[in-house]
Amino acid sequence: SDLIMKQFFKSVAATVVGIFAFGIIMGIFTFISLIGMLMSGDKPSLRDNSVMVMKLQGTINEQGQEDVMGQITGNSFNQLGLNEILSAIKKAKNEDKIKGIYLEPGALITDYATLQEIRKALEDFKKSGKWIIAYGDAMTQGCYYLASVANKLYINPEGSVDWHGLASQPMFLKDLYAKFGVKYTVVKVGKFKSFTEQYTEDKMSDANREQVSRYINGLWQQMLTDVSKSRGINKDSLNHYADGFVAFEDSKLLKTHKMVDGFCYYDEIKNIVKKQLGIKDTKRIRQASMSEVNAAVEDKYDGSTIAVYYCQGGITSQATTSLWGGEQQIVSSNVISDLNDLAKDEDVKAVVIRINSGGGDAYASEQIWRAVSQLNKKKPVVVSMGGMAASGAYYMSMGARYIMAQPTTLTGSIGIFGAFPDMSGLITQKLGVKFDEVKTNRNSGYQGALMARPFTPEELSYLQAYVNRGYTLFRKRVADGRKMSVDEVEKIAQGRVWLGSDAKNIKLVDGLGGLDDAVAKAAQLAKVKDYHTDEYPLPASWMDQLLNNVETGSGNYLDDQLRLTLGDMYTPFMWLRHINEHEPVQASLPYVLNIR
Repeated sequence: SDLIMKQFFKSVAATVVGIFAFGIIMGIFTFISLIGMLMSGDKPSLRDNSVMVMKLQGTINEQGQEDVMGQITGNSFNQLGLNEILSAIKKAKNEDKIKGIYLEPGALITDYATLQEIRKALEDFKKSGKWIIAYGDAMTQGCYYLASVANKLYINPEGSVDWHGLASQPMFLKDLYAKFGVKYTVVKVGKFKSFTEQYTEDKMSDANREQVSRYINGLWQQMLTDVSKSRGINKDSLNHYADGFVAFEDSKLLKTHKMVDGFCYYDEIKNIVKKQLGIKDTKRIRQASMSEVNAAVEDKYDGSTIAVYYCQGGITSQATTSLWGGEQQIVSSNVISDLNDLAKDEDVKAVVIRINSGGGDAYASEQIWRAVSQLNKKKPVVVSMGGMAASGAYYMSMGARYIMAQPTTLTGSIGIFGAFPDMSGLITQKLGVKFDEVKTNRNSGYQGALMARPFTPEELSYLQAYVNRGYTLFRKRVADGRKMSVDEVEKIAQGRVWLGSDAKNIKLVDGLGGLDDAVAKAAQLAKVKDYHTDEYPLPASWMDQLLNNVETGSGNYLDDQLRLTLGDMYTPFMWLRHINEHEPVQASLPYVLNIR
């Protein structure tokens, strides 16, 4: 009987294990099938007399990335790709079935140069004779700047428009660190290189105040010019409304000021759109999202190939893994490999490198500069600058044949710095840790400095000489790339940040325009008339995305929630989190420009 019972339990155990294994296998197949269904939906078709709906909220990145895990879990955050937005507007312009655009900008996390690029695309859309109707509840200044391009602009009767001008309010952390016994040792070149002021000062230097005043006033003038043209309001009046804090005025005055065309509740805007379409109230509006328009209208693949390569985020030598996932970076090893592949691809006749970055590691920037230069020897390279392409991002651009920026791009910032947190006060005084030392040479113990003690004057002198050499090399790259003398570069360098419109006047960039203008210039330089664009880097496959999320235990959702929660503090938080992974010498803008 014991033998029978043993055999029985063996059989039961084997059956349980078999069922469990079968369940796992079937679960995997089901999961893969689910992903397959998500990724292979039917191609949408557009119906006549449709309106394209543009509800813009969340983060606008340069290149859209499909979030597979977000679609499966329902935790997909609103991440928009500027490339997808511009593509949809262009296709809607040329598609007869699309009669107009309904624009509803919401809580957007982006820069003014990106808004200006979308705004220009919408202006171009109106040239087709089609219309744009915009609506909002409480419009931020950036949203109003974008929405003001519409033929008709409406807000909620109890809504508001925030129109107050621009201000920059940098933070200074020196006294905060001092409370913990921490201070920063800084070596830098460039009197305008303001990144390190947050560590060492308690207010803006005169040089920094001068440059910030210049670029925020230039940016504001551009916004005034654009809104004045679209709304038919003179600039003096727009400035007067900004001074009067129009956001807190009676909303009815907005129509008196000509800032809006009328008032309606959210459910009433549909009737306004219906009237514009010429359809009866009983009929439903035929709506098409931007993604549906992009999917329904075929891309052109005739002629030669112009590659558009996107670079966004901080420049680094190696990728820094994030608990939250979605942090964008320009990793030099990846960029160099990709550019080398584009150089070898005979189908690609020219390359546009689209950059939105405040810089980063000086060494990594030099390596990317080299790859850009080598690529440019084989085929034309045009740089298209987005919200910013400054410091290390400007450095890497110097290998290109032509540089195009938006009037509102922040660029330049030709300077180098090293910022080293001296924690010896915290460790030795506040925590009471003691150090001793035995060494073979005079400076053998420098790597233990800032934990046990501050740098010695001799150690600092070597660091300063190292930074000086980096600046000299940076300046030479600019002189060679821009065909200027070193002395000419020095007059506009010293870490100074320039607005794109000013940068053109001092020859830091060649032309003003958006991504489409840069592509057209690349085609001209390559001497091709018929062309189409291919975008790089290629998006990760759904399997790679899945494996990456499994390995890290995260996706973009948590990162985006963190970005929303921290706001302006997101970038310095991530910088501090990865501080030990950065190269010591940086070519970078301040974390937070605080332009509001």
